[in-house]
Amino acid sequence: MTTTQTLSPSHTHPNNEIIYPQGEFWSDEPPLETNLHLTQIILLIKCLEWLWQDREDYFATGNLTIYYSPNQKKSEFFRGPDFFVVLGTTRNPKRKSWVVWQEEGKYPNVIIEILSDSTAKTDREEKKEIYQNTFRTPDYFWFEPYSLEFEGYTLIRGKYQPIEPNEQGWLWSEELGLYLGIYEDKLRYFSANGELIPTPEEAAIQQKQQKEYERQQKELALQKIAELTARLRELGINPDENL
Repeated sequence: MTTTQTLSPSHTHPNNEIIYPQGEFWSDEPPLETNLHLTQIILLIKCLEWLWQDREDYFATGNLTIYYSPNQKKSEFFRGPDFFVVLGTTRNPKRKSWVVWQEEGKYPNVIIEILSDSTAKTDREEKKEIYQNTFRTPDYFWFEPYSLEFEGYTLIRGKYQPIEPNEQGWLWSEELGLYLGIYEDKLRYFSANGELIPTPEEAAIQQKQQKEYERQQKELALQKIAELTARLRELGINPDENL
């Protein structure tokens, strides 16, 4: 026998009550505005990871929520920088967010915001104040990927002071030990002696080109030796004989 059941309204309409996850803290950041913003963040992460591939004492990520409530609540006091680096920690890639009270009270050492029409005012004012007064982040930069606006600040006696650009227009980050500057309309890292820090793909191409150059130089050297040997034989000298 088949029994029919009449569903109550609670079964026919979805429950719109927001249920917050318990336990782990997940990142709660809005989507990035354009693909250019995403590309820039990935570029910053990839280049630093390549440069510091032998290091395990840092964490670099992008578009991840930082929870910093003094009451240890995820529902209050949180911000999500577009890119940040924490030094003196672990590279644990399984983090779903950065929870300050679970990370020995550590805040980012470097923050970079990628400006957009909807976030620029907040990044220049509200976030800058939070990063200065609450996070005490030593180096703060922002970059606009369309207009190429680029500014940087370093914390001196508790206040952000503008970082003076060098002759190339690059800004020095004492925390990273690197310059940041614009190269081919992207924000990139440069070493203290001015070398561009490559992406893994660029590094692979450079390595291939270097090997090809070394191969060509070896072939050229062997060719010169062969020519010299032939010339000596023409002169009646046997280069294979011991002197």
